[in-house]
Amino acid sequence: MKGTGLSTEERIIENFKDKKICVIGDIILDIYILGRPYRLSREAPVVVIKHEEERVYPGSAGNTINNLIALGAQVFPLGFIGRDEAGNRLIDYFSSHKNVDIKGLIRCDNETVTKTRILAGDTHTSKQQVIRIDKDRWKQVSEKERGLFEKILKEYIPHMDAFIVSDYGHGTVDQRTIKSMRGVAKEKIVVGDSRYNLKAFKGFTIITPNESEAYLLSSMEEGRPVEEVGEKILGFMDLTALLITRGNKGMSLFTGDGKIHHIPISGTDDVTDVTGAGDTVCAALALSLAAGADFLTASRIANYAAGVVVMKRGTATVTVDELRAAITSNHGVKRTKKHG
Repeated sequence: MKGTGLSTEERIIENFKDKKICVIGDIILDIYILGRPYRLSREAPVVVIKHEEERVYPGSAGNTINNLIALGAQVFPLGFIGRDEAGNRLIDYFSSHKNVDIKGLIRCDNETVTKTRILAGDTHTSKQQVIRIDKDRWKQVSEKERGLFEKILKEYIPHMDAFIVSDYGHGTVDQRTIKSMRGVAKEKIVVGDSRYNLKAFKGFTIITPNESEAYLLSSMEEGRPVEEVGEKILGFMDLTALLITRGNKGMSLFTGDGKIHHIPISGTDDVTDVTGAGDTVCAALALSLAAGADFLTASRIANYAAGVVVMKRGTATVTVDELRAAITSNHGVKRTKKHG
């Protein structure tokens, strides 16, 4: 593709289409109820919100899946969904997309985890979150259901270009799954993201903690140089690379050859909403690596993707066109500081 005038990042995203990515993790339903405050309640000292609309989106690992859908990948979700109305809505959502294989969405006798956010604001203003209500009565799945999960995973392994393990602590990602993924990482790309159990992801290709999670994982005090934190994690986690997301400070990439790359924030630091940005980073990173990018190029692309979604409200995704526009607007600007 020489002579096209495209940047390295732009050439990589041209290869996104039809890459096969398996997402293993906790799939939940995000519900957004939007309304307009219009009077004080006579029952309690609270504002009454007049219902305007309701939106539903896949959340947690489901948001990672949704970002991959938007970026044109062939997506193979693997996780558990309850036999309830919330589960039905997730199945309907994913079934409506041609590039999603729903074989790995295993229905079980559980209540699907939901997070309901109520947002309020006048008609011509941005609505703000008033309260969030979580429904999380998830129980351990049966051995039969777990057996089906492992059977499908075994079938998927030879055919995938990359795997994402998205662990939000609801039990989908157990020790057997982690052990399987360690083995897979010897041959294929395995990207790991975990809210509570990153230390178990030793031996994966790359993990993507935020800065707070990285300090916790390293057992180092916050305030110590991020270079020390990253080098320590890379040393004991047996990773090929490590990407620490750092909010308005951008990202820091650590690679096995001892190099450290600090990637400044993409776009503006006037952030609208960081909800789900970590899921976007995982999706863009894994897909870029599957499309042939090296770790630095993949991290830059993930950084551009995060810069797009944080300007959107709620659980958001980034499209190929939006990603291409973000890359084009930064083309020619030196965006990386290298150490080591």
